Amino acid sequence: MTIGQRGQPWQITRLGDAQVICANGEWRLALPAASGAKYHDAQISDYNTARDFQNAPPLRLSLNARFEGELRGTAGFGFWNHAFVPGERRIRLPQALWFFYSSPPGNIALAKGLPGQGWKAATFNARNWRFLGLLPLAPLGCLLMRSRLMYDALWDFGQRALGVHEVLLDAALLRDYHSYSIDWRADGAIFRVNGTEVLTADSVPGARLGFVAWVDNQYAIVSPQGRFGHGTLAVPQRQSLHIRDLRIALL
Repeated sequence: MTIGQRGQPWQITRLGDAQVICANGEWRLALPAASGAKYHDAQISDYNTARDFQNAPPLRLSLNARFEGELRGTAGFGFWNHAFVPGERRIRLPQALWFFYSSPPGNIALAKGLPGQGWKAATFNARNWRFLGLLPLAPLGCLLMRSRLMYDALWDFGQRALGVHEVLLDAALLRDYHSYSIDWRADGAIFRVNGTEVLTADSVPGARLGFVAWVDNQYAIVSPQGRFGHGTLAVPQRQSLHIRDLRIALL
């Protein structure tokens, strides 16, 4: 087991044919070329299967990262509450602050005016009083959102209730090493790429979350209109996430 920045052991996950290697100060999370018949996940995290999350504001996550290959599935790094794992029946209301990539046909379209795919800085906080208060009305809300007029009029409120803040990043960033950071405070978060602020969020989770970095071959479909789906994708060629200079420290 490799020891993390604050003394805790990094938890290494290799599902399917995934590979996780740490050498010369660099983490390499990789999937070989494979069919979509099963789930593959290369991951490091700072919590175990009991979800003993260690991270709470105020803190800063910083690292340098790059990707290789034609990414098929999802990938990224940041903090979350381990809301969903393929094969598990229990789904937690999701909370996250992270840099997140999703390929087609994945479509998590919760930020108004932004596509549901691509490389993003994003937050999500479904475990707050606004969303919990609206939850009993979710079936009716999904039906209303299928009207473009109602979506335009009402989804801003739904997005705020979900604590969704997103910005689409340049996909060219994926190919070379760049620096990423998240400053997470009790009253908000600031995301930076190469030292430049790219997203400020004023509604963020306040509970403890786990750090995760991963690359996998799954996709998810989630829309305000009530369209949901998930599955696994074929990986046409080796794809990987490379990370170095990973630090989690108190602000």
